[in-house]
Amino acid sequence: MINLAARDIEHSLGKFIVTTMGVGMLLGIVFIMIGVYRGMIVEAEILLNDISADLWIVQEDTLGPFAESSRVHEDLKNIIYVMKGIDKSEAMTFQNIQLPSKKKPVRVVAVGYDIYGTINPINPDRLIQGRELKNDHYEIVVTDKTGFKLHDEIKLGRNFYKVVGITTKTVSNNGDPLVYLSLKDAQELQFLYSNKEIQNNVARGVVNSESLMVNTIVARVKNGFSIDEVAEDIRKWQHKSVYTAQDQKDILTKNLIEKSSKQIGLFTVILIIVSTIIIALIIYTMTLEKMKEIAIMKLMGLPNSLIISMIVKETLLLGIFAFVFGNIFSHITYDKFPKLVVLQIPDAWALFGIILVASVLASFVGVKKVISADPAAAIGG
Repeated sequence: MINLAARDIEHSLGKFIVTTMGVGMLLGIVFIMIGVYRGMIVEAEILLNDISADLWIVQEDTLGPFAESSRVHEDLKNIIYVMKGIDKSEAMTFQNIQLPSKKKPVRVVAVGYDIYGTINPINPDRLIQGRELKNDHYEIVVTDKTGFKLHDEIKLGRNFYKVVGITTKTVSNNGDPLVYLSLKDAQELQFLYSNKEIQNNVARGVVNSESLMVNTIVARVKNGFSIDEVAEDIRKWQHKSVYTAQDQKDILTKNLIEKSSKQIGLFTVILIIVSTIIIALIIYTMTLEKMKEIAIMKLMGLPNSLIISMIVKETLLLGIFAFVFGNIFSHITYDKFPKLVVLQIPDAWALFGIILVASVLASFVGVKKVISADPAAAIGG
């Protein structure tokens, strides 16, 4: 049997290719948007995985340093360390700062940690140039996204900091690049007032004690101890909010990314609907153009089922080739986006299934026109 769908596509090949490319670009954007959401999840967990803490101890009744302002005393790490079941504990700070640059300031998240401590947030696998911090003051490790090079000097606050190391693929949950400072330098930047402010406070009788504050205490639990039980002991005796590593991931993915994921999901649904409508309009137009031929085929006795099969096959081929082109388009362009885009095979297969269903639904407008075609139109010319 002659494959009518293939012959018809061959007859209008140029229009078919252009349409496929147009719909494919839409589908490619859909795939990229799904990848943006996946990238947000990955970015949210980069710092958590690098620190690899079992417990996050933060200010009471707060969600922690990534969701709310949190301040606890630095020496709390010593109290946590001697508690039953704790293997390691360290104090850390997290703050948004602007790195001055010749072009424009670079927004980053600065991680402050004790360079002599037992928990290091710098993943050695991500360190591509230079070294980690070795001095308490005036050294900084930056990510390659900031544009700074080894041995560059960056002015922060009152001091200049020398770039001693460069990492890659280190970003915060918001996608901002990460930089690393010693805990003392980070505390000075975040908590220490200017000289004039200190003078005013002294005149008021206010003593600045915040220079010994941090945003969180991170801890690792000894093998054989229940993380949940140790966390409950800290809540009970230290009157602090305590979150496990999974709790922190839930806070980041649900509380901070949930709204963005809903927005991305809505745009994705809209684009799929638009793609379906475009496919339906193209199939309807192609069907209208060959209504006389369809009437002739009906007059010759060809059953409706054969003609309908032709329309459905054309629509499915349009959807399949559009998906292939969209997949190629997304893989060519995804790394040009400022935020991380993670393209996964299961997402591609899910989108492929959706496109097949959408293509079948879109073919109904052409099928309806075929069924209503009058064989007598072939005689009337």
